[in-house]
Amino acid sequence: MTLFGTNGVRGIANEFITPQLVMDIAKSLGTYLGPDKRVVIGRDTRISGQMLESAAIAGALSSGLFVIDVGMAPIPAIQYYTRDHGDAGIAITASHNPREYNGIKLIAGDGSEFSRKGENEIEKIYYSREYKAATWDCTGEIITDNSVNDYYIRGIMNAVDTEKIRSRKFRVAVDTGCGAGSLTLPFLLRKLGCEVITINSQIDGTFPWRNPEPTIESLGELKEVIQYSGADMGVAQDGDADRAVFFDEKGNFINEEVLLATVAKYILAQKKGPIVTPVSSSQRMADVAKDAGVEIIWTAVGSINVARKMMETSAVFGGEGNGGFIFPEHQYCRDGGMACAKILEMMADGEKLSYITEGVPVYFNSKTKVYCDNLNKTMEAAKSEVLQSEEKIDTTDGIKIWYEDGWLLIRPSGTEPLIRIFAESKTMTRAEELMKFGKEMVEKYR
Repeated sequence: MTLFGTNGVRGIANEFITPQLVMDIAKSLGTYLGPDKRVVIGRDTRISGQMLESAAIAGALSSGLFVIDVGMAPIPAIQYYTRDHGDAGIAITASHNPREYNGIKLIAGDGSEFSRKGENEIEKIYYSREYKAATWDCTGEIITDNSVNDYYIRGIMNAVDTEKIRSRKFRVAVDTGCGAGSLTLPFLLRKLGCEVITINSQIDGTFPWRNPEPTIESLGELKEVIQYSGADMGVAQDGDADRAVFFDEKGNFINEEVLLATVAKYILAQKKGPIVTPVSSSQRMADVAKDAGVEIIWTAVGSINVARKMMETSAVFGGEGNGGFIFPEHQYCRDGGMACAKILEMMADGEKLSYITEGVPVYFNSKTKVYCDNLNKTMEAAKSEVLQSEEKIDTTDGIKIWYEDGWLLIRPSGTEPLIRIFAESKTMTRAEELMKFGKEMVEKYR
């Protein structure tokens, strides 16, 4: 059984993600790293977080690791802190998954997510149960550092044109969804000279108003706040604040793929270099890269794959079409707080967000998901059928079929028992047609 999914290990808290499992993964990490290494451990706001963080600390200490407990913080903040203060990190989080979930995510010493190779090594140790336990007199030490959130905020401010943003005195409506972003985003924005209107910004791991994933369907209240307050922008984050979605000054939700390409265009206007994005991203990214005369590199889905490829290729920007943006001048991981600051920097040139986002090509998307008991069997059957066609096929992650007027992607989820189906074309009719074709194929082999 594969332990790690697209982003760490996730499941229902205290059912699959138990203290024993988390402790054993921490012991596996300690065995992998060796004694006396420094590991940073923190968590998001989920109510099972303290229980599981305690288990991670116990496992790390039993392996002889030196633990820095940073407590509750956005995952990008923990990653940023790990880069400068640790040899590795452990984040207790389930990101955007529903409130009953939790998980564990490993962080490399450079602040990026643990490599796939590293995860595989941790898995081998975990399943072998051959942990290296420290002797009684060499169990690890632990300190607490509550400065992680302030340290992270300062890092973002050093990575953007702070004075230009402050000069505009933006009004921003914020919905952090009771997640970890509540500890940083409103404070960051105020330091950037913004008037901040917050909703759902109290810490509450039960996520009483909406689930941790910020979808257009769950953000109606934020839209109303923007319209009634005259805000220049609205922003909402997921549970661990590594992603963010945005509304323009009219209260219109900005398609994440549109925003990804818009930010890429802004970055490429300042500096040239490759951009990196998963095969699930819009053709808009390819168009923006072509217009700028730079290379686009497609990867498997997952921010870890994007970040690692960016590091390999010295890319100037990367991200996913789910609100996950990676800015290498700050750090090699998705960062919702940094994305918000960078978009304010874009707006500080004087244009409204609704106008800025009109500057990228228009495409239409359709997507769905199909629950499936045997992901591998279904995917192999679908791949066998598709490979008999004459279309251009990409198997970087799942099955991507390129057509003259669009594309279709069928791929298994890395965190849930379902297959995701994405389609894109120049018309909505064709996008829906491609999506329906993919759904019917999956259901046929389910």
